Amino acid sequence: MSRYVEIRIIGCLTLLVALICVSCGDPEKPQTPYQFDMPSYFPSNLNVSDDNPMTEEGVRLGRHLFYDGRLSGRTDADSMMCCATCHRQECSFDAGIDNPLFPGGFTYGLTGVRTNHVPMPLVNLVFNHNGYTWNGSLNRQNPTENRRRLEDMLWIVITAGDELCGDTNTVKCLFQSLHEYAGMFEDAFGTPEVTVDRMGKAIAQFVNSIVSCDSKFDRYLKGEEMLTEEELLGYELFMTEEGGDCFHCHGGAGNPLFTTNKYYNNGKDSVFTDENDRYKVTLREYDRGAYRAPSLRNLKYTAPYMHDGRYSTIDEVLDFYNSKVLNTPYTDVLMHHAPDGGVHLTPREISAIKAFLMTLTDESVIISEKYSNPR
Repeated sequence: MSRYVEIRIIGCLTLLVALICVSCGDPEKPQTPYQFDMPSYFPSNLNVSDDNPMTEEGVRLGRHLFYDGRLSGRTDADSMMCCATCHRQECSFDAGIDNPLFPGGFTYGLTGVRTNHVPMPLVNLVFNHNGYTWNGSLNRQNPTENRRRLEDMLWIVITAGDELCGDTNTVKCLFQSLHEYAGMFEDAFGTPEVTVDRMGKAIAQFVNSIVSCDSKFDRYLKGEEMLTEEELLGYELFMTEEGGDCFHCHGGAGNPLFTTNKYYNNGKDSVFTDENDRYKVTLREYDRGAYRAPSLRNLKYTAPYMHDGRYSTIDEVLDFYNSKVLNTPYTDVLMHHAPDGGVHLTPREISAIKAFLMTLTDESVIISEKYSNPR
């Protein structure tokens, strides 16, 4: 066979393969890697699962699912519930104390069963490597927990009696029948097949995309805005043991998340009756009454405060740390002022700390279209 004929045959075969791919569709449709836009001082070690890389298409699908009330597997208006029911954008993806469905921020499932704790904000979770929820029960590092990743949260929410109280097969079949989703699943995962695993992965991608990094304090760190004298005093008090002693659990300039994502007993109680504290997860005696230190970002929007929502205002929280801390055998050693009942700052100093905390407010999270209901 001549070289010319060989080349012609190869060319024809190549064209034939290309035509077959076009006519049949390419199951390996390429996705667009998701790009974060955040300051250089933010952590670069992202908690993204190896089998669920973030893509623009996956985040888009997750955003639609996050706001879809049919996640319960039901289509009746009074039986619809979704992630956004309890995690509202206007409350930094917390329930909010003014929630029209859950007065005071205490959430209930579709069956009327109350959730163990008030919700936590779904912001900056992509930087969290130390488990999720108030007690860290959802943690990929926990070998005793079969479903322990953020991707598994949907499965848990669908089946839990205090959440959607539904059936995963019903949910899968319902969304498989919704033609509006076929293209989005194909864009995100290569085929239009709907599975609860894929749904959970997409929602995890969307949640991981929610990043707060544009507060007044961020602009101060970047040299774009100045803090007031009162805010600077509050920052100094926040960062010193002799002042508010806040930084051990909530970080500071070196930890822009304003949480360590660790678990502490902060001296709220002396008797522990909650069966869902950190002790339930670790069975370590010193973890009784311990809960995650939440991020202080957008504190303005995330009332009520503490795991049980016992405080309605920031002023009540500051008053607790100032003079109402209990010194028990379980109070964390980082609560240096517990033997004195609190930090005992002056009203001016307390006001300054509050002013500083308000500089952590990031309105972009509250109003950004990319996090909003796409419908």
